[in-house]
This record gives sequence, C-alpha cells and structure tokens, in this order.
Amino acid sequence: MVTATQLFEQFAGPPLNDEILTIPEVAALLRVAEKTVYTLAQRGEIPAFKVGGQWRFSRSAIQAWIDSHNRTPQGSDKPDASSTSSEGAPSAMKRAKTQRRHQ
Repeated sequence: MVTATQLFEQFAGPPLNDEILTIPEVAALLRVAEKTVYTLAQRGEIPAFKVGGQWRFSRSAIQAWIDSHNRTPQGSDKPDASSTSSEGAPSAMKRAKTQRRHQ
C-alpha cells in the first residue's frame, strides 16, 4: 500500500527546503557577505522574492543567474572595474575624464 506522503513525494518532487534558499545560504553559495546578497536583492540585481518580509531565492534561478554571469567571450579579458559600470558602459569617472580632455 502506498502512503499519502509517498504519493506526494512522487508527484511533487524533492522537498522545497532544498529548492528555496535564504540570504545566508545564497551568501555561502556565492562566497560573499550576507549584506552583499541583501543589497543585490534590494536592487533587483539577483533573482529574489519576499515571503513575509524576508528575502528568499530559488536555487534554480540563482544557478541560472550564476551561469549567465560566468559567460565571457573567449580570448577577451573582463573590463577594468574602474573604467566600466556593471552594465559594461563607461563609468561616470571615465566619462568625466574624457569630457575634460575634449574641452
């Protein structure tokens, strides 16, 4: 005889505890400070959602986010952080230097 729990596990997949992560778990996964994860979530720079006022993260969404941020064209170096913003556009500091040169 099959129990209700066995049927649930068969059709629902693994327990949600493994699929939904907290800030400390994401911080450990990314090897960054918890405050960094919190800030990324607040800014919408990392996939996250709130439950009862607390941030939660889907393990699969975080893995996809990690994978998308690990892609760099072969043979090219990452741009210098001082010369570009997170979107790859020139930083405000570099734009100001360029403008002064052209005046």
